[in-house]
Amino acid sequence: MPKSKVEEINISHEMRTSFLDYAMSVIVSRALPDVRDGLKPVHRRILYSMHDLGMHSDKPFKKSARIVGDVIGKYHPHGDSAVYETMVRMAQDFNYRYMLVDGHGNFGSIDGDGAAAMRYTEARMSKISMELLRDINKDTIDYQDNYDGEEKEPVVMPSRFPNLLVNGTSGIAVGMATNIPPHQLGEVIDGVLAVSHDPEISIQELMDIIPGPDFPTAGLILGRSGIRKAYETGRGSIKLRAKVKIEEKSNGKEVIIVNEIPYQVNKARLIERIAELVREKKIDGITDLRDESDREGLRIVIEVRKDANANVLLNNLYKHTALQTSFGINILALVDGQPKVLDLKECLVHYLDHQRVIIRRRTEFELRKAEARAHILEGLRIALDNLDAVINLIRSSQTTEIAREGLMTTFNLSERQAQAILDMRLQRLTGLEREKIEEEYQSLVQLISELKAILADDEKILDIIREELAEIKERFNDKRRTEIVAGGIEDIEDEDLIPRENIVITLTHNDYIKRLPVSTYRSQKRGGRGIQGMGTNDDDFVEHLITTSTHDTILFFTNKGKVYRAKGYEIPEFSRTAKGIPIINLLGIEKDEWVNAIIPVSEFDEGWFLFFTTKHGISKRSPLTSFAHIRNNGLIALNLREDDELISVRLTDGDKEIIIGTKNGLLIRFHETDVRSMGRTATGVKGITLGKEDEVVGMEVLEENSEILNVTKNGYGKRTPALEYRIQNRGGKGIKTCNITDKNGCLVGVKVVNGEEDIMLITTSGVLIRMAVSDISKMGRSTQGVKLIRLDEHEGEYVATVAKVEKEEVEVVSELDSQEEEILELDTPKEDSEMMEVDNQENSEEKDKE
Repeated sequence: MPKSKVEEINISHEMRTSFLDYAMSVIVSRALPDVRDGLKPVHRRILYSMHDLGMHSDKPFKKSARIVGDVIGKYHPHGDSAVYETMVRMAQDFNYRYMLVDGHGNFGSIDGDGAAAMRYTEARMSKISMELLRDINKDTIDYQDNYDGEEKEPVVMPSRFPNLLVNGTSGIAVGMATNIPPHQLGEVIDGVLAVSHDPEISIQELMDIIPGPDFPTAGLILGRSGIRKAYETGRGSIKLRAKVKIEEKSNGKEVIIVNEIPYQVNKARLIERIAELVREKKIDGITDLRDESDREGLRIVIEVRKDANANVLLNNLYKHTALQTSFGINILALVDGQPKVLDLKECLVHYLDHQRVIIRRRTEFELRKAEARAHILEGLRIALDNLDAVINLIRSSQTTEIAREGLMTTFNLSERQAQAILDMRLQRLTGLEREKIEEEYQSLVQLISELKAILADDEKILDIIREELAEIKERFNDKRRTEIVAGGIEDIEDEDLIPRENIVITLTHNDYIKRLPVSTYRSQKRGGRGIQGMGTNDDDFVEHLITTSTHDTILFFTNKGKVYRAKGYEIPEFSRTAKGIPIINLLGIEKDEWVNAIIPVSEFDEGWFLFFTTKHGISKRSPLTSFAHIRNNGLIALNLREDDELISVRLTDGDKEIIIGTKNGLLIRFHETDVRSMGRTATGVKGITLGKEDEVVGMEVLEENSEILNVTKNGYGKRTPALEYRIQNRGGKGIKTCNITDKNGCLVGVKVVNGEEDIMLITTSGVLIRMAVSDISKMGRSTQGVKLIRLDEHEGEYVATVAKVEKEEVEVVSELDSQEEEILELDTPKEDSEMMEVDNQENSEEKDKE
């Protein structure tokens, strides 16, 4: 017997080469999509097999097993489950943004339920998948041998829409992976059109057209920085969040309703995870959890205990469950057979280049076909022009070959033309048929001219691409599903992408914050009832309201003397009647800490200061630059004494006069330099000496030719010229600024105005009224003021906050109520007159002492 031949090889070399061969096979033939059609080989083979079997979108459904068997037998020699599961995903509306397979039967659910066996389900091509294969029979693409060489399969699809970005894909190869999110069809097509018009377009400009991914399960994308990084580099990460709304039931309990969940999140597992957290007492406050999803859409109901805060609970759910997830974007695709990480523009450029090839090859195919037909018609025309001679020649010929040769020789025809004449039916000799031949020939001549013009002009090819893409968009475009919203403070945004606009920021007593455009509120004459400013609970009302810009830095000073920061655009925007979000979702404030002052800052320049005043009358002045860098968990702005808290903070230029007003109607005016500049953590010095049961209600910076606006608890107010307040040294008791009685109530606000502004009054019921300062009467220091707002005395309503806003052109909602025009200065009761005389005497004695 012959001896067996044993070949010695280096095992490390063999392992290396074999593994590389395997790796390249996985990369090229299994795991990665082609940049041109966005399909992996198995997807391409499934669609081509369905096309080959005639399972088009307008044909009846056929058994899935028939499709799977054809794919395995002809093109994809792998397990049937791999092919069927791939086809199932192509038919799931929660996996594919635009489904490529139209499934009939049980194709699984978002709860993770598997599809029925392939012998039970049926399928056919979807309408949009027909566009991936359109013109495939017009020599638009190349074919390659299948695994056994007996069949041909397409190398790539014509792909009449940019499927790589539209439907996205994911795959794990050897040493690399791809994860491309789906996008909205119309936006991607508009992006391709923009590149076709301007090849130098930037990615930032493209992001104005394609703002970000669009997932089939909708939801929210937090922030744009991750999207921008992915579009610029091909790699990035985005945060996805469920779309949630909080409803209040008639019994006062709140309910969290989840209508949309992040992409590829299993709904059943999500609900199980929430229930598990409740059982383990990691989340407290949930009394019931239900899945009310039906054919109309997804709906998860989370009932909240009455004493629990739904927003805080929701924040914990985002942290501990898949209601908020991350999606890692990795745009890796095959370019000319090689894996490459692509940015957004490269994806669009490669697709556009592919379409140039498709249109050129299709045009060349149609040109060849038209020229071939025109060639035949030219022969028929010659035969019809020499009909008797042709008939005689054919009749005199013994065989077909002799007749063909005779025609070719006599009339200088080609073999194809001569055969066409021999094959021509006698009915073509009628006059009408002869006219049809001439008309067809002339139309073909014109078509050939047009096709040649297209091939000679690249711009004409681009025009065809644009026209066909526009037609696809018109047929299949739908609305964007995923909403892109501003992320948290930790999400660094490119401010150039954020529009500059004036905004109003409100913060309530229960720490709900929101922003809205400044034009939301309309001006009213004083004495009006006002409009509902926001939806609040019975025990909540607006405490802070400022006007600023989306690009300003907002400094938040708390009662504990700490400072936090946020950009204007980072504060979520809500409607006028919405409550907003808890500020703990935005800032890292601690328990038993709340915001007492909000300062907008455009630039942290030298020479600017922050002036602080506490409830006990302590004042401090610190450089603004000391607050330029603030950590997420805040910084100490000033050290407070026992039982004291921060009341007011104002921005100054170092050469201003300060006024401090108290609850009992006293006010002090002094120069800010009386308080020396101190470090950020200093305590400060006495700004005003307070009487018994008195406290500071406001501190303002005095401007030139300004007036002091006083507003009391019961809705009375007045303007008093600043000249009536003499300058004192800091630490004094101050002088009377308002006559406090039971009728007007204690002082709640002191503002410096010049008559050109508007003010907003916010009551404890959440009612807001905006009025021009010029509509408020000007009076002396020792008067009570005039009625500014009608309050519901039966409900115990009173003025809680006074805010000064910029003047703007606004509609006047209500006319001035003449009945509210009474000026109490002219109709002061006897006891009030006597009190005024005592006050004036006290002021004279105090002045003499000084």
